Amino acid sequence: MRFACAAFLLLIVQVATGANAVPAGAELTPGMVNPGFQEKPTWFKESFLDIREDVAEAKGAGRRLLLYFYQDGCPYCAKLLHDNFGNRAIADKTRASFDVIAINMWGDREVTDLDGKATTEKAFAADLRVQYTPTLVFLDESGKAVLRINGYYPPHRFDVALDYVSGHHEQRGGFPDFLAAAAPIAANERVVPMAGTLPRPLKLAERGDSGRSLLVIFSQGSCTECDNLQRDILSRPAIAYALTNLDVAQLDLWGDEALQTPNGQSLKARDWARDLGVAYAPSLVFFDAAGNEVFRTEAFLRAFHVHGAIDYVVSGAYRLQPSFQRFLQHRTEVLGERGIHVDLLD
Repeated sequence: MRFACAAFLLLIVQVATGANAVPAGAELTPGMVNPGFQEKPTWFKESFLDIREDVAEAKGAGRRLLLYFYQDGCPYCAKLLHDNFGNRAIADKTRASFDVIAINMWGDREVTDLDGKATTEKAFAADLRVQYTPTLVFLDESGKAVLRINGYYPPHRFDVALDYVSGHHEQRGGFPDFLAAAAPIAANERVVPMAGTLPRPLKLAERGDSGRSLLVIFSQGSCTECDNLQRDILSRPAIAYALTNLDVAQLDLWGDEALQTPNGQSLKARDWARDLGVAYAPSLVFFDAAGNEVFRTEAFLRAFHVHGAIDYVVSGAYRLQPSFQRFLQHRTEVLGERGIHVDLLD
């Protein structure tokens, strides 16, 4: 994984997939950067990474702190920087209300966390269970996380997240309801049914002895990303085959359908989504055969990551490898050795 001729092909695959290009402890030649390095906006804060001080300085300036976890070679990070922070209105709104600090998910710079403990970027990210890049953690004036975005939000949804945190709306309710109010769905805009899902009424605690894990897809009407997931990604033969290893249920994120949850509760779909903290559509929430949540995706993803998430759960790899990124890294290394190039945004 070093930047050397012998590993050039492997690096190309890793950059394409957002995997870490340089291992922990590796040093770059002066003047060089990791493959896939993206310049951060000049208005991001230059920090000594004492998070307590950063919270206090943001508070003193009438702003809040935003921690941006990234990795070099991550196309979703590039989209965040180009499509979101490259948008003048979003950039201006962010600069006015937040101090933004970039933290490398695999970095070795020293960080002092909110408890005053000296650690490193990668250990800090691991402590916060960062599984995706970008991950954005919004902190209030006391250092409490008031919103966390695991993955990439398109500009229109990211803009709503900025309004939620900058307006201190967490004091009046959760982000899912705020997001729904900002982009209401007409009564006639229903979720497009997906074939091959569990029959209604959903009794998710009574799925028999299939031994399969459960995937619950939270969708909503008038949702381009939901339509793309169902039409362009889940219908691909390799992913469709992978889905046969799961019991699959589809729910309207804001629906009033009555169902039985995996732990036996009787709830409406929207109330269960709220209990789970699901705000983004489409979100994929995975449960093991016993009904315990084991993994979820809740942001814009293309086929590589969706397929990877399914295999991560079905294979049971989540039990031994807590880092989804490490799981994907191994996956791309093996594919690279077999001469298969992965296009993350395909």
